[in-house]
Amino acid sequence: MTYHPKSDFMRVMIERGFLADCTDYQGLDEALSKGVVPGYIGFDATAKSLHVGSLIQIMMLRWLQKTGHKPITLMGGGTTKVGDPSFRADERPLLTPEQIDDNIAGIKQVFAAYIDYESDTANCALMLNNAEWLDDLNYLDFLRDIGRHFSVNRMLSFESVKSRLDREQSLSFLEFNYMILQAYDFLELNRRYGCLLQMGGSDQWGNIVNGIDLTRRVLDHEVYGLTSPLLTTSDGKKMGKSQHGAVWLNAEMLSSYEFWQFWRNTTDADVGRFLKLYTEMPVDECERLGALAGAEINEAKITLANEVTALLHGREAAEAAEATARDVFEKGGVGDDLPTLELTPEEIGDGISAAQLIVRSGLVNSGKEAKRLIAEHGARIDDQPLTDPGLMFDVEALAAPIKLSAGKKRHAIVKIAE
Repeated sequence: MTYHPKSDFMRVMIERGFLADCTDYQGLDEALSKGVVPGYIGFDATAKSLHVGSLIQIMMLRWLQKTGHKPITLMGGGTTKVGDPSFRADERPLLTPEQIDDNIAGIKQVFAAYIDYESDTANCALMLNNAEWLDDLNYLDFLRDIGRHFSVNRMLSFESVKSRLDREQSLSFLEFNYMILQAYDFLELNRRYGCLLQMGGSDQWGNIVNGIDLTRRVLDHEVYGLTSPLLTTSDGKKMGKSQHGAVWLNAEMLSSYEFWQFWRNTTDADVGRFLKLYTEMPVDECERLGALAGAEINEAKITLANEVTALLHGREAAEAAEATARDVFEKGGVGDDLPTLELTPEEIGDGISAAQLIVRSGLVNSGKEAKRLIAEHGARIDDQPLTDPGLMFDVEALAAPIKLSAGKKRHAIVKIAE
């Protein structure tokens, strides 16, 4: 990247590694230098929580506000009814309006930790829902006013659609409409709120370009698009997935301790990059910590875990997670903050097997996995090796809490419910 930006926002995006592509570096940079630029990112409501894969976008909105501009968080109450086909192999399952509303309520909780929606400043954020303008569209009017601006030939050339068709996988007409609706979002946000910028992951490039094109054609307004890289970890895995499934942002779907642990387990090669993207520490400090080696890199990982967890769950939760981890790993104790399985005496009955406990505590997903973990000497109970998947635990055996471990880094407590 050889462009030298004048605006703080563009400087942050480039220095910290947020920038994959931009439709007009100079034009956007000049707009950002002149005054408050409203910019948006859309989030479809396909689950009750966003996961770590969305955190790069949330941080972009946060930096937009911190550098004096106006973030717009757009909930996809309308577009979720269609489903984004970008780079998917199959059609998304359709959700009911009630499920979508439920999911939006869950997703909204996270944003307040990162973005200010309450102040009366010019850069106070907006939380909007595209159902506001999409739900009541008149189909014929929409086709005449908006559809005529789209070339099917061009839409078929976008990589997100092309990759699906090249594999001879069906793309429904419903999904094909998604990019028109997303383009229309940008037009409406520009018309209603003066929004000048759409941001998203690099898989959204085609959709963003469509929105810019449509806004220029219909309103003759200059607008911009900016994308972030699609993040994979240094070992090629998609960001947002752990061995254990999605790394959710909502505390009720993933505890602050488990969230902290995800970041603590970052591979050495990713530490510097993740510090720049997911914390607000100075860039040179991120680079210094990322260059450490040996035992020192572990302290850098703890800094990463603390800073990312503090942003989402608060400083207290981050410190509690670190204390629990040190308790578990250094002293071999039982931390207060570990994921806990509480069983009633009725559930225990005549006894429950070690393999069942490992599954029920969430350390693995199936009995088969539990047996394999035990066979491969990866399971421990109170730090002692567990060798028999059929070992039974009755109420008396669980009178005091026990600690289950899968490998060196994943632990859970099992105790009788009070």
